[in-house]
Amino acid sequence: MLTGSSPDRRRTAAFAAVLLLAGCATATQTTPGRTATEQLLVAHAAEQAAKKIEIPLPAGSRVFVLPAGFGGEEGQYAISALRSTLANRGYALAQKPEEADVVLEVRKAALSIDEMSHLIGIPSVTLPNIAALSAFTVPELSLYARRDRSGVAEFLLFAYDAKSGKPLHVQDRVVGATMIRAHKALLVFSWGKQEVRPGDPALGSEPWWKVW
Repeated sequence: MLTGSSPDRRRTAAFAAVLLLAGCATATQTTPGRTATEQLLVAHAAEQAAKKIEIPLPAGSRVFVLPAGFGGEEGQYAISALRSTLANRGYALAQKPEEADVVLEVRKAALSIDEMSHLIGIPSVTLPNIAALSAFTVPELSLYARRDRSGVAEFLLFAYDAKSGKPLHVQDRVVGATMIRAHKALLVFSWGKQEVRPGDPALGSEPWWKVW
């Protein structure tokens, strides 16, 4: 029971209302199309593919990279990885085809994520609830389950002399891939290996202790 003058009671009620409103406040968070882990899978795969490019040119040759079929953030990152590889090998990057000694055309065959799951048990299913005009989901009941997420990058290359148009011999297909594999047994025990972590370079080989 509140005691005191009417203004005091009104102030107390107003203060209590403010506290209740403050307790109900929530923060809004954005949800991107791809998680950071998925972005890293694609980025590291692109880096691995770029490192496999071989061009039979002397150091200092000027190369113009001509992308074909690249789009979106992943495509821009992949082209940057290709340019970085060429620059690190001693080639000069031309800004225009007429300023180059060689034009390197790069076509995107794949630059995305694959996912595959293996299950020994009963998969999750959604069943209708006719009485409530709704549906309910029965969770997965597995003795053993494995989930693979792979980042895949595949580029096709074609190089030619910028002046004469004569084709040059280059490695015409380069591929890079990274993977996250997770295991679960008896609904409780889980393990796995994550190849991509923020700040880590793309891996050239898998560690011998990796549990598949």
